Amino acid sequence: MANLFTRGINAQLIKRIEEPRRFIQVLYGPRQVGKTTAIRQVLESIDLPSHYASADQPSLRDTTWLEQQWETGRSLAGRKAALLVLDEIQKLRDWPEVVKRLWDEDTRSGLRLKVVLLGSSQLLVQKGLTESLAGRFETVRAGHWSFAECEDFFGWDLDKYVFFGGYPGAAPLVGEPARWARYIQDSLIETTVSRDILLLTRVDKPALLRRLFALGCEYSGQVLSYHKMLGQLHDAGNTTTLAHYLDLLDGVGFLAGLGKFAGQAVRKRGSSPKLQVYNTALISAQSGSSFDQVRSDRAWWGRLVESAVGAHLLDIAANRNLELFYWREGDLEVDFILQSGKQLVAIEVKSGAERGALPGMDAFSGKYSPSHKLLVGAGGIPIEDFLRDDLTRLI
Repeated sequence: MANLFTRGINAQLIKRIEEPRRFIQVLYGPRQVGKTTAIRQVLESIDLPSHYASADQPSLRDTTWLEQQWETGRSLAGRKAALLVLDEIQKLRDWPEVVKRLWDEDTRSGLRLKVVLLGSSQLLVQKGLTESLAGRFETVRAGHWSFAECEDFFGWDLDKYVFFGGYPGAAPLVGEPARWARYIQDSLIETTVSRDILLLTRVDKPALLRRLFALGCEYSGQVLSYHKMLGQLHDAGNTTTLAHYLDLLDGVGFLAGLGKFAGQAVRKRGSSPKLQVYNTALISAQSGSSFDQVRSDRAWWGRLVESAVGAHLLDIAANRNLELFYWREGDLEVDFILQSGKQLVAIEVKSGAERGALPGMDAFSGKYSPSHKLLVGAGGIPIEDFLRDDLTRLI
């Protein structure tokens, strides 16, 4: 595989590790985006004795294993600093409390053991950090691969990226579409659902969670109320359960429910969500259709393009702690609203050949005065140019 970490993640980690200050470095993000590859490249690049261990085995779920790995790291830290790397940290029960105790012991004794923790469940990792490790850690997020990265590393054009999405481990398989789809379904989707959600979190209706994920992929880019979701899923459950399951799918980097922008936090939280995948590969691999079939269906392709734009915006929002919404009032709608404090960027996606009118954008602008109004696609910024842009010039 190409040198993944001209992406910048390894340079950021190396800089922090080599600083004299001690903070626990936490590298988190979805499965199959290159976190383990990143840290292995970092270990090859730094001049420190190091120890790497992964908790990605069910039999290792106890604090004794964690303490043993920590002691191994301590044994390397003599007159020179050493580095301990613990992968899939969220798989260990009570890991935040144990890490806090061991870290504080080393701080008091002056031991120069540096620590990097890796995790694939954002919800579980962040919960542990905020509850027990406040003031002791810094985070580095590894997101899904962007169009620019897939273009640079794999030579993909826009159409290939829109259909196959940004999972680097699956990239060598795109020449064998059936094999690629099985890899995404078995090695990525099923592994994430079974090991990062069902094995670590209480889920009373696993079948409902799986059906919700499939529904979210089918309806990505569309607004769907929780009551309508339950109807589509043929389940008599309550909307609170469904919202919780959507949060779990969001936490593993699969599916988000964007809230409606209303200028008021209470109304935003109570709105019907706009379903949005984090990676279009999750749609294509489960569709049962070939690239040529999807590309030739104008409506289907348009939805996939809008999902690719939404996934790009989700990544920007997560990396920079921004908020992402949609807006709707009656028949008027704006596809995406990116917010930073009081600053708003309104984004409309047109994947067809003609621009057409934008009454939703006009209505939103008259009510909220966004700092920037972007048309992406026909008549505006070309899709490929927008997917290469991180929008730092705007917000």
